[in-house]
Amino acid sequence: MRIAGRNHLYVPGPTNTPDRILRAMVVAQEDHRSPRFPELTLSVLADLKKVFKTTEGTIVTFPASGTGMWEAALTNTLSPGDKVLCSRFGQFSHLWADMAQRLGFEVQVIDTDWGTGVPYDKYEEVLRADKEHKIKAVLACQNETATGVTSDIGKVRKAMDNAGHPALLMVDTVSSLVSIDFRMEEWGVDCAVSGSQKGFMLPAGMGILGMSSKAIKAMEGATSRRCYFDIGDMLRNNATGYFPYTPSIPMLYGMREALDTIFEEGLENIFARHEYLANGVRAAIHEGWKLNLCAKAPEWYSNTVSAILVPEGFDAAKVISNAYARYNLSLGAGLSKVAGKVFRIGHVGDLNLLSLMSAIAGAEMSMLDNGINVTPGSGVAAASTWWRTHTQQVK
Repeated sequence: MRIAGRNHLYVPGPTNTPDRILRAMVVAQEDHRSPRFPELTLSVLADLKKVFKTTEGTIVTFPASGTGMWEAALTNTLSPGDKVLCSRFGQFSHLWADMAQRLGFEVQVIDTDWGTGVPYDKYEEVLRADKEHKIKAVLACQNETATGVTSDIGKVRKAMDNAGHPALLMVDTVSSLVSIDFRMEEWGVDCAVSGSQKGFMLPAGMGILGMSSKAIKAMEGATSRRCYFDIGDMLRNNATGYFPYTPSIPMLYGMREALDTIFEEGLENIFARHEYLANGVRAAIHEGWKLNLCAKAPEWYSNTVSAILVPEGFDAAKVISNAYARYNLSLGAGLSKVAGKVFRIGHVGDLNLLSLMSAIAGAEMSMLDNGINVTPGSGVAAASTWWRTHTQQVK
């Protein structure tokens, strides 16, 4: 039976797209080789630099997802057999490491508990021991979407600097950019990977990659095979506002409108809003439902997604399927090691207090339907109390 009304989308991506962005994407197709087209391309690329917080860096976009940008970052700057250091603490950090191995790089993986993040001290220890500088790249996920864990990229940079190591720093910002503070230049990030479908509030389909001058320089000696994701081809064409192949014109117009929307609210205000909203969700989880997050300590808590552990003996997948079938609510599933153990509430992108209340209420009802002993109304009450007694800081 059809459920009336809109689906309540609270997975951690894709996120809800504002109507103004959807309208901006409904455009007649045009000649992407016309003299006028560079106005759009160059304005988008210039303003993306502001989002990455870089003045010296270079931004490229591809018709792809964040996964494509993982591959582009690796293959454009490294050669087969090069050594890569990474840590694995969730499904997406695992997948990036797996990709690096499949592409022919030597990957040193530091496994840590799922629910924690980048092991800064171990990174420094490994890098100090690498006297010959065989490690050419260090990978880090700023926000591990599968477990709701955020790592401090500033501390990753400090570990590399303490070790005096020249490796490239590559960071996955797919579920953090435009939602959690990211400082490409200040933190010395060489390749910053992102995608359109989370903080940018767009449909999936645009991969976004920020590159430092050091990363651009590394491309000169990199011998990994690439074709579609050859950044050299992209840079040569982007210089005059064009692309080496047909771009997605609606996505470019959507990104133009998304950037306007972001700057109207202000990046720092967006970061504050996400923190404010996340604190209310965490109040619902801890104080209302008396449940735990997958993230093991406050230092790891994510402001874009909360992965909630269901009590022993219950199946989180049933909570998710029931929420969808009965309440038209889409919650994030547990992945890999945490499949069936967690459900995820995404609180990222275009949302406010009342819209997020629907996710809390629906998740609570679905847990009750599945026999999980939470007090009816407790999550909504706890979130409401937190939000009413705290004020979001506006800059």
